[in-house]
Amino acid sequence: MVYVTDIVSSAGSVLLVGALLFAISGVWPPLVAIESPSMDPHIKEGDLVFVMEEKRFSGPGDHHGVVTAASDDSYRKFQRPGDVIVYQPDGNGRQTPIIHRAMLWVEEDENWYDRANENYIGSADSCEELTSCPADHTGFITKGDNNGRYDQVGSSPISEPVKPGWVVGTAELRVPLLGQVRLQWNQAGATEPVATTNETGSTAVNATAAG
Repeated sequence: MVYVTDIVSSAGSVLLVGALLFAISGVWPPLVAIESPSMDPHIKEGDLVFVMEEKRFSGPGDHHGVVTAASDDSYRKFQRPGDVIVYQPDGNGRQTPIIHRAMLWVEEDENWYDRANENYIGSADSCEELTSCPADHTGFITKGDNNGRYDQVGSSPISEPVKPGWVVGTAELRVPLLGQVRLQWNQAGATEPVATTNETGSTAVNATAAG
């Protein structure tokens, strides 16, 4: 009976903590494990990151609750300007979510080439040479801090401009290395699928991780 009581008590504590985190963040799961190094050195592979619904505590000059690096240089998250967002690439909820920084907000049919940082557009010399320019729809241009170009650039872009509806939430804080527990569990053969790192080096998050 003591053993059963301990199990029930432990399970209840876990559920209580999970419910509290969800109440604070508005996102489930509120904790995600980082699976690749594309946000180095500010968010590292194996970190556990707390994610919050983007409109709860939005910063100045935000677009749908997200502040881009271009809109306010003084607003910083994880040591650089702009919010770090978790989003579903191309809006596909079956793919591993991406956690990258929101760099620009673009409007539908906008030629955003002149606003882009030339260091992050590869060899493109004009809007016509950028995969997502002019923009097919309004959304965010994103980038991993450790990546050399925007997610929306290249022959096989990670995603189209990220629509607000594709955003899962904003990254608020990280716990170093704690995500390794979840990642090792998956690698050991857990029943939930193990996400793979995008070929372009995008940081993927294990969206099934929940503390």
